[in-house]
Amino acid sequence: MSGPSQPKTVDEDWSDERVKAFLELQPQDDTNPDYHVLIKAYHYMVAFDFARFVTFFVEAGRDINAQDQNGNTILDLISKHASSTAYAELLEKAGAKKSS
Repeated sequence: MSGPSQPKTVDEDWSDERVKAFLELQPQDDTNPDYHVLIKAYHYMVAFDFARFVTFFVEAGRDINAQDQNGNTILDLISKHASSTAYAELLEKAGAKKSS
């Protein structure tokens, strides 16, 4: 059998609870927990849901400028992706900065 075991779902509505659940994710290594949840949300959410997540993230008092083990912020990473302009703008509006 080839291909995924589950069909791809598009245009799926994410509840606030599902979006907020990403705040509870924990890294399996020594990655900064705030950086970890930002990366996971970026990888799994469309821009609309990511915007909601960033609001919940900031309201929870989390660090929007958390860094990875190399001193990079989420904005450093996302800014390298040409198709992620909307995500970068959302982060900048929430106070995200590049490390350099």
